[in-house]
Amino acid sequence: MKQPLVLLPRRLHLGLRTSASSSARSSGGSAMTPPPILSLVLPSETGRVLSIQSHTVQHINIPIGCRGIFLNENFVFLLRLLISSPDRQNSLVCSWWDGYPTFKGHVLNGQQLCDLIEGLSANHLLYYTHLLTGYIGSVTFLEMVLQVVERLRVVNPGLLYVCDPVMGDEGKLYVAPDLVSVYREKVVPVASMLTPNHFEIELLTGLRITSESDGLKACNILHAAGPSKVVITSLSIKEKVFLIGSHQKVKGQSPQQFKIVIPKIPAYFTGSGDLMTALLLGWSNKYPDNLAKASELAVSSLQAVLQRTLADYTTAGFDPQSSSLEIRLVQSQDDIRNPEIKLKAESYT
Repeated sequence: MKQPLVLLPRRLHLGLRTSASSSARSSGGSAMTPPPILSLVLPSETGRVLSIQSHTVQHINIPIGCRGIFLNENFVFLLRLLISSPDRQNSLVCSWWDGYPTFKGHVLNGQQLCDLIEGLSANHLLYYTHLLTGYIGSVTFLEMVLQVVERLRVVNPGLLYVCDPVMGDEGKLYVAPDLVSVYREKVVPVASMLTPNHFEIELLTGLRITSESDGLKACNILHAAGPSKVVITSLSIKEKVFLIGSHQKVKGQSPQQFKIVIPKIPAYFTGSGDLMTALLLGWSNKYPDNLAKASELAVSSLQAVLQRTLADYTTAGFDPQSSSLEIRLVQSQDDIRNPEIKLKAESYT
C-alpha cells in the first residue's frame, strides 16, 4: 500500500521566499505552500548527507584532490550511487590537486562555514541523517565543524557523524600540527565512526602500532573516548596490509572486532583512503548493525576500482609505478553499486 504524502511542520519546510506576484494564484490568490522535503517524509533506506571536503575547480576524469584528498565532487558522485544526493560544503577550493606543477586556491575558514550553515538554518534545512568530513585545512574551520555537529544534533539527535581524520600518511603530516590536538580532544568524542589510517590512529591515541593487537588496543582507546565504530582503513604490519574494524554496540562492553587482509597492488593511488571512508558510510547505512559486512563490501568495491584504474593506465602505456594514479571512478559505477565480495572479514573473537 502506498504511503500517504504527509506535509512537514512549518519548521521543516523548505521555506523558499516568493514574490507577491508569484505567491498568489489568479483562482484564489492564496500563498504558495512550500513543498515538503521528500527524503524526510517518505520512508526509504536512503539518508540525507552533508559532506564537508576539499574541492578543485577542474575535475576531468574525476581526479583525486589536494594532497591526496578525495574531492568533494567525487564524494557526492559516489554517495549518489549508494545513499542519496548529498549536500556538500567545501573546506578547500583550488584549481587542481598539488600533483600538478601549478595549483592555486585557498583554505576556507570557520566564519565562511558558519555563514553557509546560517543560510541552511534560515530555510529550515538542517535535518541530516549523516555528516561526513574529510580534509580540513584550518583550526577555525574544524572548530566550526564541531558547532555544526551540535546544531545538526539539535534537529536530529540521531545524526551519525562519520569522520575521516585526514592529517597525514606514512609519517608525514598534511595539516598544521595544531589540528591534531583538536581532532584528538574535541572531534573524537563527538564522532560516530572514525576511519583513520595507520599514521592517523597513532596520532589520535599516542600509541605506537607494530602489531594487530596494538591496532585492537588503539580501537578500544577510541571507543572509550567516543565513537562506537572505528575502522583502521590501512594498517601495515610485517609487509602485510590490514583493515581492522571495531564496533562497540553497547557502551562499556567488548566490541566486535575483525580484520580484512588487503592484497597489495603495485601502484600508488592518491586518496584511496578517502574513497574507502565514503564507501564505508554508504554500506554502513545499508548494514548499520554489521560493520564487518559493510567493510567487506567497501573493500571489495575499492579493490575493483583500483584494479580497473591500474588496468586502464597500463593499457594506455603508462608506467603505474612512476606517479600516483587518478582513480577511474565514473568507469567503475557497477563495481561500486554491486561489488563482488572477494575478501572476507575474519573475527578476532
